[in-house]
Amino acid sequence: MLLRAPTPEQLASVLRGQRRASKMTQKQAAALVGLLPKTISALESDPERGSVGSLYKLLSALGLELVLQPKAGTTSTSGSEW
Repeated sequence: MLLRAPTPEQLASVLRGQRRASKMTQKQAAALVGLLPKTISALESDPERGSVGSLYKLLSALGLELVLQPKAGTTSTSGSEW
């Protein structure tokens, strides 16, 4: 299943929805990866305030991974050009 989150608000919604679908509380998700429940809450309400490291930890707790791809209608650059 592909989950799209092109905006911070949509990312927050996806994170919250996936946690709830996993039947986990914020406290349970936080304990699973060594975060505070308030960090989970922040990522689910305003992900721009959270750190990339915390985001990756929450993704891990939810069994998700971050995949980057070009936006529709744009051309891709190969990793060798970075």
